[in-house]
Amino acid sequence: MQIQTRITQIAAQINADYADKNILLLCTLKGAYLFMADLSRQLTPPTEIDFIKISSYGSSTQASDITFDFPPTTNLQGRHVLLIEDIVDTGHSMAFLRKYIESQNPASLKVCALLDKPERREVAIPPCEYLGFSIPNKFVIGYGLDYDQRYRNLPYIGVLEN
Repeated sequence: MQIQTRITQIAAQINADYADKNILLLCTLKGAYLFMADLSRQLTPPTEIDFIKISSYGSSTQASDITFDFPPTTNLQGRHVLLIEDIVDTGHSMAFLRKYIESQNPASLKVCALLDKPERREVAIPPCEYLGFSIPNKFVIGYGLDYDQRYRNLPYIGVLEN
């Protein structure tokens, strides 16, 4: 319930900010798909959806090298891109994604993340324009977030105990 309430608040903010614009939601796979689906159903401006996939965890709870699995299929040039992210922690993935998207010359780029772990930051990045929750430095699963491709389907966010 708390997640859905916060999504409604974020959607209202996005609706106001993008009232006169067409939005391209660029969802990071696989973790952000549930968040993006729930958020997108509450958006009122004209909205398109595309996906981007990078990998940074594999079968570990520690971030490793970033792998660019596939780019979006939509041309980002001149578009108002809203990057939808599940979690921002070290900042490495976000820095990688921002650099890539900005290289495509969008009209604008803003980030909407469900979760932020500021304690884990290793790279200086701008704050998310739209944020669900700041959380402590714990490995979380559920609501799209996984451990070794499991637990994404949980309807809540929980801490993975070692």
